[in-house]
Amino acid sequence: MQKIASINLLVIAGIFLIINFSALGLGSYLMYNGPGSDWYQNLNKAPWTPPGWVFGAAWTSIMICFSVFMAFLWKHEANKSMLIALFVLQLVLNISWSPVFFYFHFVLSALIIIVALTLLIGFFLFKYMGGLNWKSVFVVPYFVWLLLASSLNAYILANN
Repeated sequence: MQKIASINLLVIAGIFLIINFSALGLGSYLMYNGPGSDWYQNLNKAPWTPPGWVFGAAWTSIMICFSVFMAFLWKHEANKSMLIALFVLQLVLNISWSPVFFYFHFVLSALIIIVALTLLIGFFLFKYMGGLNWKSVFVVPYFVWLLLASSLNAYILANN
């Protein structure tokens, strides 16, 4: 029985992984040449802005961890419709930030989106920490990265 539950958890994590990486791909596509654009290259960026390669590595790790977290949460949470609604909201916010910031250059709107996403991921972390215990650690990288990303976005808004 334990073996079936483990396989089931892997299948659920795999589904979330496919969805999350598809969202990352769509967000990347919608930002066009965002980080390589003249607009972005000429911005006054925060001194703590990581090198470009860190973003890809971070998002890959974050989405793997978040997919595992969502699989644990899927097994734990009885209210699946609420969980799906929150997950879809997370997808919409995550995907929309890239074009709003990089393509449209709406830095304030992008900041609002990323702060909303940070609050939502913080909600996931703190609401389910009691029920998931140590498994909540899988959403921590997402939350921490969003805090950093929000600060980068806010710096650009304030200094450009």
